[in-house]
Amino acid sequence: MSAARAFFDTNILLHLFSADPTKADRCEALLADGGVISVQVLNEFAAVASRKFHAPWADIREALEVFIATLEVAPLTLATHQRALDLAERHRLNLYDAAILAAADLAGCRVIYTEDMHPGLTLASGLTLVDPFIS
Repeated sequence: MSAARAFFDTNILLHLFSADPTKADRCEALLADGGVISVQVLNEFAAVASRKFHAPWADIREALEVFIATLEVAPLTLATHQRALDLAERHRLNLYDAAILAAADLAGCRVIYTEDMHPGLTLASGLTLVDPFIS
């Protein structure tokens, strides 16, 4: 599946700061093909990179600038929120995960790379959740 319309969940991008070089390399390869993130992903990335990885703000800002320059950034809108509510209810997801799925769905993505949601789940629109670290 082409990564051109792939959406990246925050947990995938965070592997760029992880101690696992295999996952970091896989993340870099996927990002090289381009894709989509949302403003929520940018915010979550900054929060977790700061809190969990104790990354300096200069490094966080540099990573965010690269994401913004190389990936399409989907806005958070009322339509995203409303779609997220529907998805949270229908698939029993927390609202923040549902907002990620809603942003990907509204951006016309066909795959979302994620580790913490339900790999293999396919929405009615055709958006499929894929763990890129599982063969």
